[in-house]
Amino acid sequence: MEWIERAPAKINLTLDVLFKRDDNYHELEMIMSSVDLADHLTFTPLDEDTVEVFTNKAFLPVDRRNHVHQAAKLIKKEYDIQTGIRIEIDKKIPVAAGLGGGSTDAAATLRALNRIWNLNLSTDQLIEYGMRIGTDVPHSIIGGTAFVSGRGESVRPIAPVPPCWIVLAKPRLSVSTKAVFRALEVEQLSYKPTSRIVERAIEANDYEGMVQNLGNALEYVTFQRHPQLAQLKERMLRYGMDGVTMSGSGPTIIGFSQNYSRAKRVYNSLRGFCEEVYITRTIKNE
Repeated sequence: MEWIERAPAKINLTLDVLFKRDDNYHELEMIMSSVDLADHLTFTPLDEDTVEVFTNKAFLPVDRRNHVHQAAKLIKKEYDIQTGIRIEIDKKIPVAAGLGGGSTDAAATLRALNRIWNLNLSTDQLIEYGMRIGTDVPHSIIGGTAFVSGRGESVRPIAPVPPCWIVLAKPRLSVSTKAVFRALEVEQLSYKPTSRIVERAIEANDYEGMVQNLGNALEYVTFQRHPQLAQLKERMLRYGMDGVTMSGSGPTIIGFSQNYSRAKRVYNSLRGFCEEVYITRTIKNE
């Protein structure tokens, strides 16, 4: 028997860095939302005591470097599972894009194995395991739109994003999240946190208030290293998107519009400038 699990990408409407903690991690506040761009994972139980991971992207590792492999091995070890699992990843989310592709695949693995192996784990337990794999995993376990804080472990669902179209544009470059945070000097940030403002706007179904306060504290570092991303953001604004920001540590730039024809026009204009461009929408909370 096979199980299929959908793993949606996430976007950051905001990413606020408040301070550097005593444990050398940064205290964050973020508004994150799942979008209708997703990987699909197929799970097949095996009699052999093994974890097998396959993917349609030849360049992706399928060993312990892969978040899916880590999640499956973690659960097997924690609960002394003596049988195995084969996991096939149909990858649609751009890799190393700031869209949480590896994290959402890990979250899908935790959700699926919880059912397949009849573990009856609570959401809080799944989040605890997810944090051992990556800080974006907890949000991906819950999904939808949420206020996320701490290192990413605190996820509080909020109202859905007001109806709109979202254009995602990922240039052909990779950004190291660890390197961006290492280079970030919080005391030099002129960026003012906006997560709570955007939360209030979303709860009030105030689209204008939402798009006017999008923001990402990491743009300061990522744009310095990759000026073409700042140019891409300006281009999307010039083309008519209502609001534009960077997702995660980049490099994906995301733009919002309530007008589909305008979003489609921006999508078409960017395709000659950017290799991976998508139009999507947010997914409502379950």
